[in-house]
Amino acid sequence: MNFELTKEQQMIRDMVRDFAEKEIAPNARHVDQTEEFPIDTFKKMGELGFLGIPFPEKYGGVGGDTISYAIAVEEVGRACGSTGLSYAAAVSLGASPIYYFGTEEQKQKYLVPLASGETLAAFGLTEPNAGSDAGGTRTKAVLDGDEYVINGEKCFITNAEFARTITVTAVTGKDERGKNIISAIIVPTNTPGLTINSNYEKLGVRGSNTCEIVLEDVRVPKENLLGDPNTGFKQFLYTLDGGRISIASLSVGIAQAALEKALNYAKERTQFGQNISKFQAIQFKLADMAMEIELARNMVQKAAWLKDNGKPFTKESAYAKLFASEAGFRACNQAIQIHGGYGYMREYDVERYLRDIKLMEIGEGTSEIQRLVIARQLGC
Repeated sequence: MNFELTKEQQMIRDMVRDFAEKEIAPNARHVDQTEEFPIDTFKKMGELGFLGIPFPEKYGGVGGDTISYAIAVEEVGRACGSTGLSYAAAVSLGASPIYYFGTEEQKQKYLVPLASGETLAAFGLTEPNAGSDAGGTRTKAVLDGDEYVINGEKCFITNAEFARTITVTAVTGKDERGKNIISAIIVPTNTPGLTINSNYEKLGVRGSNTCEIVLEDVRVPKENLLGDPNTGFKQFLYTLDGGRISIASLSVGIAQAALEKALNYAKERTQFGQNISKFQAIQFKLADMAMEIELARNMVQKAAWLKDNGKPFTKESAYAKLFASEAGFRACNQAIQIHGGYGYMREYDVERYLRDIKLMEIGEGTSEIQRLVIARQLGC
């Protein structure tokens, strides 16, 4: 397995990095402080094809692979954690389920505008009583003639306020063992009975749109059912596996930004007559940060390679997400330490990196859930 980037992957990296440094990074502090979703940035990203990187050209995409997409998430996250999170969610959670499980008609109707950057989509999984226990979903969808009638509530849903569709998980019946059958249904956001609220006050990734969704007798055509109604649970597990690669990539990006800030500061800050980068205590911190970030990046690329080559990647995506998020948190924390008192101040940005990266240990399955996934993959 060779992780040397192809010319196409290098081209995508360079293009995204250039855009991120010129268009995203200068606005990152404003996005954090105002909690404004960077909609204009997403319009530009859509025009450049960022939202369609891992999808075929026939669906409005770029025809890239998962590695290319992971690289793009890293570069966007390096510039702005909020923008990076919404970008990752738009592709991995919003568009990907439709690509992998949708009918040809659904792909033409819903995926094409997503991949071509015309709009965004969201994935409605988490509920007030079903977070880590996704199987505890209480939202119900009852077939009434040619329509599903959906009732329930979702929380912590990324991008919903700016999405044209939300793929909602709901209980649609019972299997032969009496267990709930959980299906995924595409719900246009202009459907009567669907209410979207964005009232959360968050610690970090404050410019990423996070919503509560209430569904009251929401009616959608039965052809909006996504994939096999009996395998909805497996579908969103596969979706989450892919999403974990993107969250790991985002963690690497934020951590890389923290390392670069810390290294530059250490080379400029003088104490006791010399730059603090000359002190072994600081050198060891920077060395550990750089090592763990590179290890995390390699884990991301391995998981992405496995996915691209049709091989099992559940364990590896959990490895990548768990290690990258926790190593990233350590890196951001040490970046503040290296900055000393200045690290605690907004103008130096590293405090934002720490606030942003904390979510990476929670979203797309907590660190505890990742360890559970890994243990089960080991046969425990």
